[in-house]
Amino acid sequence: MALSNQKHLFSIEEGVTYLNGAAYSPTLKSSVERGIEGIQLKASHTHLIKGSDHFALPQKVQRLFAQLINEPDYERIAVISSVSYGMAVVANNVHHLPNLSAKKHIIQIQDEFPNNVYAFDRVCQKHNLAFKTIAKPDTLENRGGMWNQAILEGINTETAMVVMPHIHWIYGVKFNLEAISKRCKEVGALFVIDGTQSVGILDFDIQKIQPDALICAGYKWLLGPYSIGMAYFGEFFDGGVPVEESWMHRAESDNFAQLIRYERAYRPKAQRYNMGEHTQFIQVPMIEDSLTQILNWGVNNMQNYCAEIIEKPLKALQELGCWVENLANRANHLLGIALPESINNQAFTEQLSANKIFVSNRGVAIRVSQNVYNSEADLWALVDVLKKNL
Repeated sequence: MALSNQKHLFSIEEGVTYLNGAAYSPTLKSSVERGIEGIQLKASHTHLIKGSDHFALPQKVQRLFAQLINEPDYERIAVISSVSYGMAVVANNVHHLPNLSAKKHIIQIQDEFPNNVYAFDRVCQKHNLAFKTIAKPDTLENRGGMWNQAILEGINTETAMVVMPHIHWIYGVKFNLEAISKRCKEVGALFVIDGTQSVGILDFDIQKIQPDALICAGYKWLLGPYSIGMAYFGEFFDGGVPVEESWMHRAESDNFAQLIRYERAYRPKAQRYNMGEHTQFIQVPMIEDSLTQILNWGVNNMQNYCAEIIEKPLKALQELGCWVENLANRANHLLGIALPESINNQAFTEQLSANKIFVSNRGVAIRVSQNVYNSEADLWALVDVLKKNL
């Protein structure tokens, strides 16, 4: 199915060219309506809240997210508040890794998002591990391919865990998750993926990649509200230690008449890793709506739409002296664009803002991130501003 522009489904201010979905997504009009219904439910219709809602509402989004990543078992999906929460779950359970005492490092990539570094500082101190950072190649030619190869070569029997994204949040480099996962399994290392900049706009198949954990914020490419996210936890985490000890984590907790018969056993699989109060009467219906819409569109269709609208403007940018990762090592929804040397990134970003064109300045590159609410004209507007600067 070929997608057309979907801007009419979003409440984007007229005259604004929004190319910054990697920072925050606009919200679907239908999701806003679901959020307002949630506010009204808690504000004035509390008598309509049923005990079963505490479990039935989040199960809907768990099933939808499971479908999105091709995971047949929704009980492996947890509703979390943030990426830092999901990474805290991982940090709490690294000690279960067999032969951890023989391991020496946790692999990360250069210029990783801070959440994925800070989460494991204490893990390194406690278990005598060090961060092993795989540097970004100095050359631009085939940078993504060389970086992927360096990661594979860096993983060895001393690796306890590899923590990395699918798409680099600054450069837009796409990492070969299937090959990296296979290498991790060969050496007995955990593989933890931050899918925040890819899941919801780029195909992600748990069955093919087989990570130990996948952590996603909800407010970017899942088109959800702030302070909610989704996570997958594989078999390694069965029987692990949750961040919180919520009553809803426990077996039989949906039987309200028996709650004071304290139950030490947890609910199955990833259900112990849900955040406290994960019913979230406002956020959960909103992300349920956005996940439903994404599944209706189809992520491959969304990715193809982005490819269509960037093709000609991107060629024009390259002809003007800009550089972007080659197609084999990037996706079409998030571009890390190196501007010509004569252009100051910050000044250019500010000039774009003055023209109501919004991107992110990430120091070494400007990040241009488009979705189905954008059009080819949005990209041409950026090209025009650059031409004036040159």
